[in-house]
Amino acid sequence: MKLEEEIQQTTFKSEHQKLLINIIYTGNWINQKSVRLLKKHNLTPQQFNILRILRGQRPNTSTIMLLQARMLDRMSNASRLVEKLLGKGLVDRQMNDVDRRRVDVTITDKGLALLKVIDGLPLDDLLTTISIEDAQTVNSLLDKMRG
Repeated sequence: MKLEEEIQQTTFKSEHQKLLINIIYTGNWINQKSVRLLKKHNLTPQQFNILRILRGQRPNTSTIMLLQARMLDRMSNASRLVEKLLGKGLVDRQMNDVDRRRVDVTITDKGLALLKVIDGLPLDDLLTTISIEDAQTVNSLLDKMRG
């Protein structure tokens, strides 16, 4: 559906303004769909992001600082998210032997098993209406926009 129909607005100050509104609207649309799918597994998108980062870091441990730097939503509190995931048994946390201020975080087998289930969810299906070539173009344009 066209943006104009979705937000019931027919005119924009400029094509750039429309693009900005479209990006924000579409990001929120994707986030809402993700929240709905992940809620069934008692996860937030931010917790899911932490688990994916930890899976990618395996077998190495990750620090809270590394998680914060790599998160998609950098406004999230990585320490608080790790606490929640720890309570669910999805991550382990240990004090670093060399640097007592550093906390090492790893994903558990339970966390890996949950990600395997979520990998089968239709999250990527949100974009099936876009060809690979169009996806590459959009990715390139978004990278260009961020400079």
